[in-house]
Amino acid sequence: MGMGGASTGGVYEAVHDSQNRPITAGGFVKEGPVVFVDRTHQAGLDVWSHRVGTAEKKFIIEMNGSGVGLIDYDNDGWLDIYLVNGSTYDALSGKTTPPHAALFHNNHDGTFSDVAEKAGVTNDRWGFGVAIGDYNNDGWPDIFVSNYGKNRLYRNNHDGTFTDVAAHAGVELGNWSTGATFGDYDGDGRLDLFVAGYVHYDMNNQPTQGSAGVASASCQFRGVTVECGPRGLPGEHDHLFHNNGDGTFTDVSVKAGVSDPNGYYGFTAVFVDLNGDGKLDLAVADDSTPNYLYLNRGDGTFKDNSYVSGFALNGDGREIAGMGLGVGDYENDGLLDLVVTDFSDDYKVLYHNDGNATFSDVSYDVGVAQDSIPFLGWGVGFLDYDNDGWKDIMMVNGHIYPQVDHSDWGTSFAQRPLLYHNLKGKKFLLIPAVEGTGLAETMPGRGAAFGDLFNNGKIDVVINVIDHHPVLLGNVSDDSHHWIEMKLIGGPRSPRDAIGATVYLNANGMRQREDVLSGGSYLSSNDQRVHFGLGNATTVDAVEIHWPSGGVEKLNISSVDRIFTIEEGNGVTSELCVACKVGTVASPHAQMKSATRKM
Repeated sequence: MGMGGASTGGVYEAVHDSQNRPITAGGFVKEGPVVFVDRTHQAGLDVWSHRVGTAEKKFIIEMNGSGVGLIDYDNDGWLDIYLVNGSTYDALSGKTTPPHAALFHNNHDGTFSDVAEKAGVTNDRWGFGVAIGDYNNDGWPDIFVSNYGKNRLYRNNHDGTFTDVAAHAGVELGNWSTGATFGDYDGDGRLDLFVAGYVHYDMNNQPTQGSAGVASASCQFRGVTVECGPRGLPGEHDHLFHNNGDGTFTDVSVKAGVSDPNGYYGFTAVFVDLNGDGKLDLAVADDSTPNYLYLNRGDGTFKDNSYVSGFALNGDGREIAGMGLGVGDYENDGLLDLVVTDFSDDYKVLYHNDGNATFSDVSYDVGVAQDSIPFLGWGVGFLDYDNDGWKDIMMVNGHIYPQVDHSDWGTSFAQRPLLYHNLKGKKFLLIPAVEGTGLAETMPGRGAAFGDLFNNGKIDVVINVIDHHPVLLGNVSDDSHHWIEMKLIGGPRSPRDAIGATVYLNANGMRQREDVLSGGSYLSSNDQRVHFGLGNATTVDAVEIHWPSGGVEKLNISSVDRIFTIEEGNGVTSELCVACKVGTVASPHAQMKSATRKM
């Protein structure tokens, strides 16, 4: 059923905890497993804050928040953090200084320093999404930022600075861009760029109840007047940019069949091979409109398989308010599943891959539906937080209407994250939120990125919080399981950063799959090193890498609890072991430079 301007499942009875708090900001327990702790202040991330619009949140453009990109921009082997900022009306009109984006450099000691101004990546526009990818194959990751207004493409200058080349590259666009993803869809060895569009928005005529072209229902939630939309507002189309190999891109959206002629409200997009044919397909989570799933035909075009695949709608046969999109093989069967977050008063959807990129809604069957209903979900990911070899699910939440704190709806503006533990691919168990730990942090969360920030084999989470400082949830799971990670470097016929590669790993009696992806979660970009939890196994039986070039490489990995750099055709070229302080790469810059190739 639709509720006003957002697609929901209906009106559910309010859920409260024993202290009569909404379950979204309560339900804490005294004791239980401690998985995450808040390391924001310790890491130095609370010196920066996200800002967008006004506190009243009268208009839809002020609601959706921004993403997070994890990027090793200086090739020192440690993940840095890019945080997109919003903007204000006064900043747009030139009355005040725009809020800056942040680029937090990893200092290798648990702390980070904001170098955005020095690096030239402050954006200073009304920002939403970020995608990381080495579009010019020079061995250094670049940053694409989607904005309301013109987008940015920051080319890495190899010296700690970036240059915005979006205008020259032809990817600026000009209205409301959201989720972006890099991927080599046509197999020419160069990263192409897909950019989703949300609402076609006129800042001078913002939608309010009673204004022209706006249905009054799109400005109501449970009978209360709220900001309008997205339903009833014109959609912004999606764009696919083909990489020409000379620093420019060509818009091939219509020719390729992914231009979104319906004008759906696009949020998060990911290039990923969903049917195992070695070609990158494209999934797009859409808000209050059907999701898109495009299968790559291999001739430069895509087939719209959204409805046929089962991904367009949920199991009830209706569209959801799709926000975030996570990709991962939770059953270890070699098939990638999809999880989509959506509005409050609706369950979050886990789409099981039944083979050949057809999907079934198994949300209730596996246990991720019921508890998620009161939450409004954004960032989401599959992460093996305890390294047992089974991918868990984390959802980052926060409401869009400040009015919910003044109504007894069993939900709240600031909400806690949800972490589901994977019970060997059969069920998911919601991990309780222990007081004083990361899972009990309440915040209006939006974008989230997942990655190993401290090179210790534990997956951490960085959350971009609307009108607040970011939150870094450090993984302190007390498991003693083993792990390995791999940084892949593509050969002459693959993208340099190996986006689109698939890795299979056999260990502990399981065969796991990981893919190198750009984009996802909610308008964000995760750690592009593939991560495998090994359980109690101290050996790896087999590694098989399917490179974007089509090449398949089988490797022997001789040790665990390390980060391996693997170059296509050359096998393991280095390894990093922070805990044992052996095998550390002496000069990552030299290593990357020697491996650099021209397009």
